[in-house]
Amino acid sequence: MSHYLDLLPSNEKAKIRAKLRSPEAYERLREKVKGPEDLERELKVSESYANLSFSLKTEPKIKEELKKQIQEDIDANGIEEVLEQSEAQRKIDIFRFNISVEENPESHQDQIVVSPEGNVGEKIPIKPSFTEKYLSSFG
Repeated sequence: MSHYLDLLPSNEKAKIRAKLRSPEAYERLREKVKGPEDLERELKVSESYANLSFSLKTEPKIKEELKKQIQEDIDANGIEEVLEQSEAQRKIDIFRFNISVEENPESHQDQIVVSPEGNVGEKIPIKPSFTEKYLSSFG
């Protein structure tokens, strides 16, 4: 099977090769590559989210403690400081919500979310500063 470059005229091949050798292309490629420190940090964060998710599903006591901590933070700091989406904040009853770990659709990274109790599909993410606090305490 032939490579797609073999099917192009020689002047097009030269343009593509020159573009791939350009400093800008190399810099874009370097930005995509992650170093060992970045991978190690991501691995630790993913492990914390996995531990928290497992604990929330298997240990009701942990889930209640985290729920209590979120309620205390909402009382102390206000719902706008703890939850990200302001229009959806009104739908959350301060005392009746579920907690879970879900993937963010844009960044594809895990996050802690709260959702109203019942059959509601909308989930509201917790702000990153509080997420880190909860991960260090419960994860």
